[in-house]
Amino acid sequence: QVQLVESGGGLVQAGGSLRLSCAASGRTFSTYTMAWFRQAPGKERDFVATIHWNTVSTYYADSVKGRFTISRDNAKNTVYLQMNTLKPEDTAVYYCAAAGQGSNWPPTNYYAMAYWGKGTLVTVSS
Repeated sequence: QVQLVESGGGLVQAGGSLRLSCAASGRTFSTYTMAWFRQAPGKERDFVATIHWNTVSTYYADSVKGRFTISRDNAKNTVYLQMNTLKPEDTAVYYCAAAGQGSNWPPTNYYAMAYWGKGTLVTVSS
């Protein structure tokens, strides 16, 4: 069982930056591939970024590539999402997720996730 708690959301102007954090409980965090998803009002939950349990491999949605960076600190049981050059269309609730064991790489599908946080709201004003 893994419990995930996101933090770091807020209101930022277009062009600004935010760093989201996701703190995980449990001793097996280092064995999970982690991901960020986001859900804008009235829209489906979409994949944003993922990082392999090996801490090296990463994969991004085209919409955030070059602007967002996912990283993890297994010693702190935490995964991060550094978001730069934010745009109004990045406004959404951002969710941290842990992929199910044995998921194919990269796990970009909602149904590949075994655990979810409750989300943190990011609002980008124009």
